[in-house]
Amino acid sequence: MNNKAILAFLVCFLLVASNEMQGGEAKLCRRPSGLVSGLCFNTDDDCKSHCVNRENAHTGACDGLLRRCICYFKCDKI
Repeated sequence: MNNKAILAFLVCFLLVASNEMQGGEAKLCRRPSGLVSGLCFNTDDDCKSHCVNRENAHTGACDGLLRRCICYFKCDKI
């Protein structure tokens, strides 16, 4: 084999290997908070803290046009 063929093979191998290694992160699914009602007027930190501490979510944020508190869970937990 010549050097260009070997180099091309190594690049393809590294691309495939790096793609396979990214599968470790779980996908997050969103769900409106079951305990917080109304609009989020405060910072996203209040919503995030509530979702993580009281609803066992991965994170939370005020989202959308109506600024609702949305909790994000790992999809396998929903």
